[in-house]
Order: sequence, then structure tokens, then C-alpha cells
Amino acid sequence: MKKPKWVVQKEQEKKADANQTVWLFGLHAVRDALENPAREKIKLMVTPNAQIKLEEAIAKAGVEPEVVDPRKFRPPLDPGSVHQGAVLEVKPLSWGALKDVCIGAEAPRVLLLDRVTDPHNVGAILRSAEVLGASAVVGMRHHAAPETGALAKTASGALERQPYLRVRNLADAIKELQSMGYLVLGLDGEADMTVESALEGKRDRPVALVLGAEGPGLREKTKETVDALVRIDAGGGFGSLNVSNAAAIALYASRDHS
Repeated sequence: MKKPKWVVQKEQEKKADANQTVWLFGLHAVRDALENPAREKIKLMVTPNAQIKLEEAIAKAGVEPEVVDPRKFRPPLDPGSVHQGAVLEVKPLSWGALKDVCIGAEAPRVLLLDRVTDPHNVGAILRSAEVLGASAVVGMRHHAAPETGALAKTASGALERQPYLRVRNLADAIKELQSMGYLVLGLDGEADMTVESALEGKRDRPVALVLGAEGPGLREKTKETVDALVRIDAGGGFGSLNVSNAAAIALYASRDHS
């Protein structure tokens, strides 16, 4: 019996994911990955100077680095990548399913990204999510920034510690969070309610904040699925905010400051 097309596609995606690797670069990103026991390391290339700086992390990881003369150091990266003499090939991290990371914390907070594809924005969002205690950041499998060296460098180590999930269908993820008791709020500059007013008397509830790409914003399907649309209470227009800044401000505004 012939397999349905969607089954074949899912099997192909699973196989592709299993074969996928990522080249991390920069001393900070490489050090944090080396020190992360959950990260599968494949190949480490360093200059002698970088080897000295990463000595403790290399020993902790138990990997044998390939030490390369700086004049011959040509890792498989974009020419503009600032690698600082250290690159590490790794497997992407697996954080499990939504239910694995979005249950357990008291009044958890989650960020969902609706087609936010810029790795620098996603990296900055991961960094803010870690600092402000979000349970997870959730993007889309086909329309979100995957793990890349640029994302890891911008995240400044947060990629190794902050759960970052990518789901096939964002609307389904929103409905799953709603079934888990989450209040799901979509950020929209034209909304009547502010984040604070929408959460008045409800800050003890799990909250998910959904942010769209700069320019297009949230898709109509996303707007129809969330519990409410909210805006950031600011003197200027929401459209002037970078999405990573908006994520940090909205996340902070959603927390209980009493």
C-alpha cells in the first residue's frame, strides 16, 4: 500500500533533520556549546590562540581539536563571519515537545514567533527570553530562523540554555497551549488593549506572547486563533520597534512585578 504524501514528507524531513549539522563560530558561542553536555559535538577547529582561550572548555567537552595556522584557517562559513579563530560543527539541539518545556514553572511565559526569519532577531529574542525567564521560544519549522552560527553568536550563549522549538503549524501550537491553560496574546500595534490591561488580575496564569515579522506583523490566521490582540503601552507607534525589542518589552510587561 502506497504511503500518503504527508507521511512520506514527514519521513523525509525526519531524515534530513537527522543529517543536519550546524557550524557555530566565535569564542563565546563555541565555549558555551562545548560546555553543554546536551550538545552533540562533531568537529572543532581552532587557531593556537583560540585553543588557549578555550582550553578549559575543550578539556571539559573531551574533544580533540584540529589546530590550524591562522593564515590557513578557512572554516566553512560566510566570509563575513567573525569567527575569532574558533568554529564547532554540531548537531541541532532537541528540546522535545511543547508539553515538555511549557509545563511546570509557576506562571510560565512563552514567546511564539510568526514568521520571524532573521537569525539576529531570533538570537536577540532568545537572549531576552533567558534573562527574563521565559519557558520557551517557539518558531515555525519552515518560516523561522533555524539554528545557525549567526543566531548562536547573537544569542550570546542563550541558544545552549533557552529552549527553542520549531513547530510545523503555529495555529496548532497556539491551540495546544490554550488547552494547557495558557492565555495567548498576539502583539498588534493597532490593538485596543495593552499587554498590562489584558493581564489585569490574570498574571498568575501561564501566558504566551505571539510576535509577527517586522512589516507584515501577525498573519490573519494567527490573529483569529489567539485569545486577544494587545499592544505595547508606549508613547510612540509599535511599528517603530524592532521585533526583538518588542519581545523583551512585552515579556517584561507580562510578568508579575508585585
